[in-house]
Amino acid sequence: MTTLLDAKLEVRCDQYRREFQMPASIDPASRHILLDIGQHYGAITMPSDLGEQVHRQLTEAQLPAPVVHHPRARRWTFITGPTNAETLTAHVFAELFRLYATVAGTGSQVVLPSPSDEATGYRVWAQPPHIDLPPLSAVIEATRALGNRRKPHCN
Repeated sequence: MTTLLDAKLEVRCDQYRREFQMPASIDPASRHILLDIGQHYGAITMPSDLGEQVHRQLTEAQLPAPVVHHPRARRWTFITGPTNAETLTAHVFAELFRLYATVAGTGSQVVLPSPSDEATGYRVWAQPPHIDLPPLSAVIEATRALGNRRKPHCN
């Protein structure tokens, strides 16, 4: 028997697929809408205060990214184009780690907002999804530049 919540979940997942061409799927155990990270999509998660600055800079550069906001955790997840291994050196990973930013690895999944997430405020879109995605490298570059401005380096 399909419940109203299940129907809303399926409608939203279908919307992600149809309108935004995101190959979303529903995890039957958790009832979350998932987006696979890999060949077509990348993602980077960071503290919301840094995320707001990165979002502003990307928007000014006409490279807006869909952003999932996790209000309770105060984290933003940017959905991007696919990961480019050349961009992700050990130095870049270390710098992002110091900024509390993490890049989703190939084969991982990002949870997209569902109607119940939005109703409870648990997971919402800070920037709604759209088809054109910025390259992950552009989001990483903005994160590093803005993050390094925020925190003084110790010698």
